[in-house]
Amino acid sequence: MKNIIFIFGTRPEIIKLAPVILELRKYPQDYNVIICNTEQQKELSNQTLAYFGLKADINLDCMRDNQSLSSVQARILTSLDKVFQENEIDATIVQGDTMTVLCGALTSFYHKKPVFHVEAGLRSYDIYEPFPEEVMRQMTSRVADLHFAPTDVNKLALMKEGISLDKIFVVGNTVIDALFCLSKDVVEDSKNFFKTQNIPIDDKLVLITAHRRENHGERIDRIIDAILYLAEKYEDHTFVIPVHPNPNVYNKIHERLGNLKNIYLLKPLDYPYLVYLMKNAKLILTDSGGIQEEAPTFACPTLVMRYETERKEGIEAGVSMLVGADYEKIISESEKILASSKGTTRLKAQNPYGNGTASVEIEKIIREFFNFT
Repeated sequence: MKNIIFIFGTRPEIIKLAPVILELRKYPQDYNVIICNTEQQKELSNQTLAYFGLKADINLDCMRDNQSLSSVQARILTSLDKVFQENEIDATIVQGDTMTVLCGALTSFYHKKPVFHVEAGLRSYDIYEPFPEEVMRQMTSRVADLHFAPTDVNKLALMKEGISLDKIFVVGNTVIDALFCLSKDVVEDSKNFFKTQNIPIDDKLVLITAHRRENHGERIDRIIDAILYLAEKYEDHTFVIPVHPNPNVYNKIHERLGNLKNIYLLKPLDYPYLVYLMKNAKLILTDSGGIQEEAPTFACPTLVMRYETERKEGIEAGVSMLVGADYEKIISESEKILASSKGTTRLKAQNPYGNGTASVEIEKIIREFFNFT
């Protein structure tokens, strides 16, 4: 039996790792799964774990108010070092490109334990877009033993960086696996939640998320200006914004958008509630990476409020479009969709990020790595 530690700290990491955890737990004779939550997003991460019926074995409580990137990195590294000293670990699994990912990979490397990187090979090749994630995922690739790439584009990026081909596996994105975990009861519960909030969910729904660090400052001001214009012009549409708790985003959104009748500002939503909104939205405006991957499953047009994206497959497939924090572009591209009926704007392309079997493929590869019979 191998002791496999999953290290994560944010909601997106949990969503994308939960299917892998559940898959490995089907084989208790082979894997002892240890779940470690750095609590980089404390409330959001624990909330999402509960949805998948999971609970952390180790909670690190690493976040403090207004701490610098250097401070949080030092705290996570120190906490994880203690975890590795106190537990026998055979391999570490991390996902994506957060501070937790880099610290988990580095700590595992320092203890000479193999690192398996889920969602490997995403690249924008601009170290400040997204910041600091682009550098974190590149650094993680330098120490990973297995690279689980969502697409062939990601595989090619890793190969160009000198990663050995026998360490790279194209498996699709586990976020699609997570979508298929939703039961009919969960969907019905989501519908009831929005009824209790008196939020109309119909064919004129616009979902908006904005939180990325590089969009703080003047960029979030331009994004808010564009949303304000659209909400005032399209009064018959419903704009739903789950507001990130970061004060750089939270305060400005509530001050500028809190008084419009057709804008609903919500706390960060449970995963199934967010999926329900994506499923029913006419348009999505987002700077989120995960939503770029999930939205194509529901054929929803998605405008990406970033200047660079590591998820270029969606752009090339025509399921999403980069608009940055450009006031004019956000408005012009949004109006093309909002001025039309929902049925005429649905996308025809297939989701380029997978078909929901990634976690099964990952388990098979890990099994081969350890030479299980």
